Amino acid sequence: MNVLTLGPSGTYSHRAAGAIADDEDIDFSESVTAIVESVANGDYDRGVVPVENSIEGSVTESLDAFANYDVAVLREIITPIRHALLAQNEEFETVASHAQALAQCREFLEDHYPGAELEAVASTARGVQRAREDPSIAAIGHPANAENGAPLSVLAEDIQDRSSNATRFLVVAPAEERTEAGSKTSFIVYPSEDRPGLLLEMLEPFAERDINLTRVESRPSGERLGDYVFHIDIAAGLYEDRTQDALAAVEDLTADGWVRRLGSYDSETVV
Repeated sequence: MNVLTLGPSGTYSHRAAGAIADDEDIDFSESVTAIVESVANGDYDRGVVPVENSIEGSVTESLDAFANYDVAVLREIITPIRHALLAQNEEFETVASHAQALAQCREFLEDHYPGAELEAVASTARGVQRAREDPSIAAIGHPANAENGAPLSVLAEDIQDRSSNATRFLVVAPAEERTEAGSKTSFIVYPSEDRPGLLLEMLEPFAERDINLTRVESRPSGERLGDYVFHIDIAAGLYEDRTQDALAAVEDLTADGWVRRLGSYDSETVV
């Protein structure tokens, strides 16, 4: 089984992908959209993409890719995030890392390195590479990244602003592998209209059937200004009659649009 995730080697996405494949079966991309597209086209068996962080919220590129490409979600992987400051020495001028990692460590950086320039790069591992190549650059990444190649040292550990920091990853597969088994379900709704009370009407079928909504988020459809798709997660499986009934009611309400069932899945935590 070949797997595609965010790279280069050493990213948190790489750590999450290790839960489903050996290292020799994992390839890397620097684009979430490219990962989802590659799986949708059948170029890869699986993709592992970040969708939500407990501090910074949703990864909007992932949500938009799910709306644009038909894939199945098979599994959820929760990875606790432990950020460390990595550098060749303490005399650095720039901190390079993924934009989310920089944001998650904002308070630490402002308190300890207020004069440092912050440089957003494609991934935490890309920032580590930059720090290995240039002594004037520090990186933010997992402490283990310092062990995987000289000459980096760990200058500080657990520098994230909140100790509860964790990222949610989804394992995606070609659409034909979609399953109804699992304790959670993700789907996308495009109503193709806007009127007072529509969102309430879309959510009521779940409340009426005692289905807990764990996430509701809107994203621009790209069709026109003010037009949105809704990403919804529920704590119920597609195998349940109540879920099928609720989704049927939503489909009736949005007959001019569409409802995409990404699939049902279970969750696990990988440290």
